[in-house]
Order: sequence, then structure tokens, then C-alpha cells
Amino acid sequence: MNKLISLTSLAALTIATPALAQDTEKAENPSPNAIVDAAQASDWVKIAPSDLLVMDLAPDAEGPSTSSGLRRVVIQLMPEPFSQGWIRNIRKLAAAHWWDGTSINRVQDNYVVQWGDAGYDNPESGETEQKALPEGLETVPESEYSVSDNDISKPREFIQANVHSTKLIPLSRNGIDAYAQTTMSYKGWAIARYHDGTNAPVHCYGAVGVGRNLSPDTGSGAELYTVIGHAPRHLDRNIAVVGRVIEGIEHLSSLPRGKGQLGFYADASKRVPITSIRLASELPVTDQPRFEYLDTEGETFAKYADARANRRDPFFIKPAGGADICNIPVPVRRVSGE
Repeated sequence: MNKLISLTSLAALTIATPALAQDTEKAENPSPNAIVDAAQASDWVKIAPSDLLVMDLAPDAEGPSTSSGLRRVVIQLMPEPFSQGWIRNIRKLAAAHWWDGTSINRVQDNYVVQWGDAGYDNPESGETEQKALPEGLETVPESEYSVSDNDISKPREFIQANVHSTKLIPLSRNGIDAYAQTTMSYKGWAIARYHDGTNAPVHCYGAVGVGRNLSPDTGSGAELYTVIGHAPRHLDRNIAVVGRVIEGIEHLSSLPRGKGQLGFYADASKRVPITSIRLASELPVTDQPRFEYLDTEGETFAKYADARANRRDPFFIKPAGGADICNIPVPVRRVSGE
């Protein structure tokens, strides 16, 4: 059984018969999944329930996905020092149960799913008022879209990758990225480093960001979206990335596309009701989801990243020699409660 819960499925990369897939797992040159499956318990880092945002959507006609009949999406919040002003706002919004009764309002094909206030930035919604926000939310400056080198510890992944070595981590082709100086996995997250000495989270598939209006507005965190298509890297450093979907992305990516401007639902009946959004730590202990991510500074991740960049297992003919940062998703797995 494959334990990997990744934002990019192996099935999207490899088309093979079940028998060939099994042979691949046993190959002398193991597949990325096989490397993750063989990881030791010490290779994994626990995610605190207080860093998980649990969104429950109303049931659909397809049937329930949880015992309560709700469709559940779990979001991991970005760690320090990135995007912390918006994340503090998100924590306050969750504590105030602000999202309860709001909805998913926008589904734009190969781009994003957005949720929050139906009237936000949606001229076709017919809404005349916006939902009042809790008091005490921060106004976050645009300077917080990125952090300087001095604000983060310099991990091994800063080193330009030698794609033939498992000692270094190939997160781009020969260390070159089309949008940044280089890219890395930092504390389990996709981060880009720029020539001006700043670093910012990357918009990979499943990334969660903050909706906003025109500059200098940066958004409060009440309007959120997740990427459901090709990584829109042009948004990096222009919108705050605050997290990533680690479970339940299918409940968002499979929704009907909006027919209005920018994929907003022109028909209000198409909006998907949000039953609740809570920090996992606010849920009963028995209902708190538990997850771990593969330590990105460990040797197992180095081997995994190298295998993603250089597929040597039997199905592949020519190793790529490198990989985009978004094609090396950090493995995340669900674990049983303590």
C-alpha cells in the first residue's frame, strides 16, 4: 500500500499496468514512492494540530466522504517566518467561526478554487454587502510577501544541485529556475530564492493563498483560494501563500467550473456551502486529523528528490536530469492518533 499523500499523484506521471508498477517498486533503482514507503519513522516530522485548518463542505449528490456526510479538506498552514501576519488573521477568523455559512464561489479551470464571502470581488454575485470581519485583524504590508536571507536559517538545499548526487537536492535543472535564482524545500515547503536576497513561498498545485484587491491591498485572509492547475508561478511575491491542501483536494478540483467572469459562479445555486472551518486543535481529540511530512533535510528526502528528477526505474528511458520545484512535492502522510 502506498502511504504517500502527495499533491502530485504518481499516476499523473507514470502510465503503466499494475504488474509493471509492482515490478517498478522492487527495482534496483527504486521509484520515488518506493523510497518514501521505505522511510524510517525518524524521517518523518509531526504536524501540530494547531497548524492544520479543517474545512468541511456540505454533502453532495455523490455521497458522503466522512461519517458525518461532509466533504473534508485539510490545509497545513505555512510555518514561520513566511506569511505570518495573514496566518494570524486566519487563526482569528477560524476561532470566530467566520467562514461558517460562507461558500466556495469561484472555480476557474486550470487555475484556482476560491472561498469566503460571496460578494468579494464578484460583480456577478448580486451581493450588496460583505460579511463583517472580526475585530483585530492585521493589515499586512506587501513587504511580507517575502523574507530576507537573514530571516531564515540557511539549509543544505540552498546549494546548487548536482543532479547526479544524492548528497545534494535537485529542485530545478542544474540549479536554474525560470522565475527565481533557485528553489528549495525549506522545512517541508517549496520556497524560491531571488537574486535580491529574498525568499518566498511558491504557488504549486494545492498551494493556498489570500485573495486580495488591487495594490496596496494585500487581503485579510478571509478570502482564500487553492491552486487546481498548472503552477501559476507569476503570482509568487504578488499574493500571500499561507498553506497547502494536504488532504481532500479532490473535493475542490472536481467541482463544476464557474461560468461567470474569472470562474465565479454566476448562478448562486452553484455555490458550495461551507459548513465549518476550524483549526484541528479546536476539534474533539478523537476527530483531530494527524499528519507527518518527510523531513526535507534528511537523506531519505535527498534520495526521493533525486529519484523525482532522474527516474531510473524500469518504466523510464531517459532521466530528465532535473525537476521543477512543483514536481518534487514534499510527501505528507496521515497517521493514527496518539
